[in-house]
Amino acid sequence: MQYHDNGFRPGDPDLKPASHQDPGDPLDVLIVGAGPAGLTLAAYLAGFPGIRTAIVERKSGPMEKGQADGVSCRSMEMFQTFGFVESVKREAYWVNEATFWKPDPDNPAAIVRNGRVQDVEDGLSEMPHVILNQARVHDMYLNVMRNSPTRLEPLYDRQLVDLKRDASGVTVTLDHNGQSEVMRAKYVVGCDGARSNVRRAIGRTLEGDSAHQAWGVMDVLCNTDFPDVRFKSLIQSANEGTVLVIPREGGYLVRLYVEMDKLSPDERVSQRDLTAEDLIAAANRILAPYSIDVAEVAWWSVYEIGQRLTDCFDDRAEGQDPRVFIAGDACHTHSPKAGQGMNVSMGDAFNLGWKLVSVLLGRSDETLLRSYSDERQAVAQTLIDFDEEWARIMSAAPETQEGDSAPRFQQYFIEHGRYTAGVSVRYNPSALTAGDGKQHLATGFPIGMRFHSAPVVRLADGKPLHLGHVQKTDSRWVIFAFTAKGKPEEQLSQLHSLCSELDPVLARITPNGADLDAVIDLRAVLQCHHHNLDITQMPDRLFPPKGRLALRDYEKVFCPDPAGEDLFDLRGIDRERGCLVLVRPDQYVAGLFELTDTESLGRMLNGVFKAI
Repeated sequence: MQYHDNGFRPGDPDLKPASHQDPGDPLDVLIVGAGPAGLTLAAYLAGFPGIRTAIVERKSGPMEKGQADGVSCRSMEMFQTFGFVESVKREAYWVNEATFWKPDPDNPAAIVRNGRVQDVEDGLSEMPHVILNQARVHDMYLNVMRNSPTRLEPLYDRQLVDLKRDASGVTVTLDHNGQSEVMRAKYVVGCDGARSNVRRAIGRTLEGDSAHQAWGVMDVLCNTDFPDVRFKSLIQSANEGTVLVIPREGGYLVRLYVEMDKLSPDERVSQRDLTAEDLIAAANRILAPYSIDVAEVAWWSVYEIGQRLTDCFDDRAEGQDPRVFIAGDACHTHSPKAGQGMNVSMGDAFNLGWKLVSVLLGRSDETLLRSYSDERQAVAQTLIDFDEEWARIMSAAPETQEGDSAPRFQQYFIEHGRYTAGVSVRYNPSALTAGDGKQHLATGFPIGMRFHSAPVVRLADGKPLHLGHVQKTDSRWVIFAFTAKGKPEEQLSQLHSLCSELDPVLARITPNGADLDAVIDLRAVLQCHHHNLDITQMPDRLFPPKGRLALRDYEKVFCPDPAGEDLFDLRGIDRERGCLVLVRPDQYVAGLFELTDTESLGRMLNGVFKAI
């Protein structure tokens, strides 16, 4: 963690110096809805004093319990950039293994364990898959916002009534406890759930089907003789349905997803008048010969399975760039059993956040904002397809494939482990994502996919850390320069030549008087032991003066970890030639380039950034 760059500052380093924003100025961004998507975006934008943001929420205060709880490995990687991943690790339940139960072949009225698997395959991420109440995730975002320079806080008890767009912005009318309130913003983002008023206002609709299947979900404190209550467990009975057991944080709480009755085509789940006692009774029937004795129900709900999606996530029109966006449940809804809803919603906002910053700070043209819907709608479609099949399998009668003793739901879970970990998203080639013509330079950094971090040692102080953890929610792109094979002095010479070529390329898009890395953050990884190098011999871009006092930044150069696997081998980096890896602010690999090919790199950056 770096601070003191503008002078000594005592106290909590997470508490940033407050900035002044004139409350009379028009908003840059108005976020409607303080769920996971809205708070992710608000926490991202709150770090920029030059951007005026507001977030409104129809509820009277922050969430306290219930709803989503699964946090994928990819979301944990994202939390690292916000600075609160260690708090999540400390509080959360870690999903280490999953167990599978099916009807006992000798006694179909009883269930028997059929197998167990490691939940996340080795090497997939440095982060675990965890379970934590969505409300606690909200709390951590809110804390980031309160500690930010803008001291951003949600405005509660506000319901969107009307939204009108004109040539220069958007006017929003809100109902605030019966009083009309008008706000004006350059951009509006609807994160207001499946019944989104923002979505309706821009004429988008959720399209899809219902499976006409009722499920219940409850968080309970209980005693049970079921032996796997502290493992994630998928249980299919012969005739009573399916239960998904999700252990929760705190050591005692457990969530149960319980299959209930089939609904008729014209029936809604609310018409069944189901109670928490109905859910408990159904769970006990499915778990036989085991039982659960529920001491307390912390939260429960019932829902019907359905998958719905909008065809576009913004208000674009012919000849107009978008000004209104939708994210999360406002543009895609599905069942909660796969644990993807909160994760994909946060991913939406993480994708949009840096793009809004780039446009609002004048770094990029407004056309950049079209890429949000172009990229995320495809991700949501994949989610819908996955969830539709997963829900069908979970509700199907137990069966095995010929010659295989594993039920289909067990096979599907294992086959799609990378998807549920959140690391399978791949953006198509575009102005923001190069083609794969240079993929051979680093096979372990697939272009269009998230940058797969790896262990390194920092040159200046010998600290072991993860290379991907250098990225923060500051909207900067990162260039990782991996040197070609050679003696330490030869690799140092490569970096001096590289920086000499890069200087005019990066100067073109860096504001006058700003730090050298204000827009593009250059980092280097050399193929030698850190004892054989001297940080002060690095070129200025890798040992740059920073801040008001022009203090040198010692944290931009790394070497392989001598105590672990060499990341050049781990990520398939061409040792003979080295390479440049360009990473977007949302941690996705934008392109790979020859170590000396600053011309191609510059062309790609020129397609994203305006000349200053």
